[in-house]
Parts: sequence; structure tokens; C-alpha cells
Amino acid sequence: MNPLMRSHAYPLMPVRVRSLTRRFADSPVVRAIALFAALATSGAAQAADAMCKAHSPAHRVALVELYSSEGCNSCPPADHWLGQWKDSGAARGVVPLALHVDYWNSLGWNDRFSQHRFTERQQTLTDLAGGHTIYTPEIFVSGRELRSWSRPESFDERVHEVTAEPAQADVALELAPPAQGTNGFGVDARFTSKATVHDPLNAYVAVYENALTSQVRAGENSGATLHHERVVRQWIGPVPLAGGSAQIRREIALDATDAADRQAQPDRFGVVAFVENASTGEVLQVTELAACQ
Repeated sequence: MNPLMRSHAYPLMPVRVRSLTRRFADSPVVRAIALFAALATSGAAQAADAMCKAHSPAHRVALVELYSSEGCNSCPPADHWLGQWKDSGAARGVVPLALHVDYWNSLGWNDRFSQHRFTERQQTLTDLAGGHTIYTPEIFVSGRELRSWSRPESFDERVHEVTAEPAQADVALELAPPAQGTNGFGVDARFTSKATVHDPLNAYVAVYENALTSQVRAGENSGATLHHERVVRQWIGPVPLAGGSAQIRREIALDATDAADRQAQPDRFGVVAFVENASTGEVLQVTELAACQ
């Protein structure tokens, strides 16, 4: 009988081969590969964690609010304009949101994205600025109306005015990926004011959705296919900053709330958190995150 077959008396691996294997496992190259793999795994976890957190910068960021409606035939160009900031806005200090109002709904087409709270917010911002009339499309930049938004030089000038100023508030935002078997994500937003602010402040969180399409069958846009980005589906606030700080924590269930329909995919969603001066409507600071996967 071949002695190598008698495992109780001899090792299955020849001594010299086993020795070479041990030396190979202990070699600097193998140890370096193992270390690199461990660091890569740790780095990937840290990168994923960093992607789920955001903190506002030292300078102000411009919150751009578009008040729109699918029943308004002058709104699609404004919707398209806002959509161009969907991905490039962060680099320019621009955070865009589309808020669909409901006062067009009685004129032939019911906008499925409209919410009465957005009509109320538009009226509040107008009242705080001393105005009387609300209309669509209307643009507010950090709480102040900008009628000349379609002129690039005018919009750029307003954004520059905002981003050139130091922030009067800090916003930290963290999103948790959905639990197994759920369709949604957790939101934890923290807001802190600077000592220079004496007016009452409110905190808000907005959940938006991208890549939306509607086939309009009535009203001014009858027969048109409309495309939307950054449409606000859920609005949380106002939450007053007590003692200079506030926190908003929510579990966003995309298939069970007014945030979306049951076919919604988390990768189409994002969250915006901002602080507003309750006396003037001025948005002091804002930050955003896409939903974590």
C-alpha cells in the first residue's frame, strides 16, 4: 500500500509541500494582499456611510422653489429649466425643488402631484414679501421671489448673492437605507442656528422624486406628455428651533404614505432639509441627499 494513503500515520500533504505552503502564506506579498482586501472592504463601508450623510457648508446654499402645475401651459418650460439643476445644482450651490399647487385643479386637469400645503406656502412667502397675487410658474430663491429667473445672468447673480454670504445656520442630514423587505428609508435631520439670528426659525424636510411622467388628457396641456424632476412628494414642518436647535426624524415608507405610489423605487427619491426665518421667509441654509441604497 502506498504509505501516503495511510492518513493516520502520514500527512496527506508531503512535508516539503506543506512547508512551502506555510512560507507562501507568511510571505510579505500575501500579507499585503490580505491587508489590501481588508482595507478595501473597510473603505467601501466607509464610503457607503459617507454617501448617506451630508452637512451644510460654511457658506449659504440657494434653495430654489418652483411653484408649478400640470394644468398651466406656461409651466412646462419652467419644469424643464428646473430639471437641468437636478444633477449639476450641488456644484453651483443650488438645491432645486418643484412644488405643485392645487388651484389649477378645478380648471380641467387634476394634477396628481399637487398639494394644498404648497399653495399655502406660496401664499405665505408672497404675503411676507408684501405681495398679494400668486401665480405659476413662480420661482423663489432662498425665500425671495425672482421674476427674471429665465434670464441666466439674473439667476446667476441672485445665486451668487446667496452663496457669497456666510451661513447663519447649520444643517446635518443622515439617511438610513431601507430595512430588509421594506420600501423606504429613515431620515435624521439636525438644525442649529448661529448666535447672530434672533428671529424665530423653522426647520423643514422635503422628500422629492425624480423621473416622473404624466399623460395630460384635459386642460391647457391636453395631449401633452409632461416630464418632471425634483417634485416634492412629502413635506415635514414647520418645526420650530427651540433654544437654537431642532431635529426631525422620520421613517419614510414610500409605498404607504403620500410620498409616492406603490411602484416607487427608492433610487428616484432624495431629501432636502432647510432652515427658514419665520418672520421673513428667508431660507438661511439647506442641504440635500439622494436616498441611500
